Amino acid sequence: MTISSFINNWLESVSNFVKKPGDSILQDEKGVLEPHSDLVATALAVIGFVVLAAFLSKAYTGYEGCSFSLENYESASLLASNVAESPVLKAENQGAISASALDRLSGPEGHDERKKFFATFSGNYPFMVEVRTDNGQCQWVIEPETAESGYFMGKQKKVAASVPVVVELSPAETVPGTLTVVLYKTPWV
Repeated sequence: MTISSFINNWLESVSNFVKKPGDSILQDEKGVLEPHSDLVATALAVIGFVVLAAFLSKAYTGYEGCSFSLENYESASLLASNVAESPVLKAENQGAISASALDRLSGPEGHDERKKFFATFSGNYPFMVEVRTDNGQCQWVIEPETAESGYFMGKQKKVAASVPVVVELSPAETVPGTLTVVLYKTPWV
């Protein structure tokens, strides 16, 4: 084989790979890349981004759902301790809560006393107080008068904290119990 025949063969093989003016890229089957392969890669990148955004959104909404409880548990605990020490609830025995005071505050006739009771605490968060004896014999629920009817039955976010108390049922009888404060989220928080 001579050099001139080698060059001719080489030029002929190269000319097969060179695009001619009348050829269309869509009709050329010798191409290394397909014309629309970048669309598949772009679609996969967009799908990956959408999945990542969905995961981040779910993580944020999960955090947002728990953030009220995490941020306000300490406030609810402090409020429960303060309610348990409230002079309105004090009994004759040192360190006990009066069942008769709980009856007045939770009953329909205790409107004015409830108003005074809740006025001594911060009005930033609506809260309710529940006192139970450990034996399940007695339970009192004290709700503020300022709350709308059915507000405490709604699906608002809430956090509860409890403290142990002693309930004086009569001057001769005291029983252990639990005082629970349920703190509700307001629309502006």
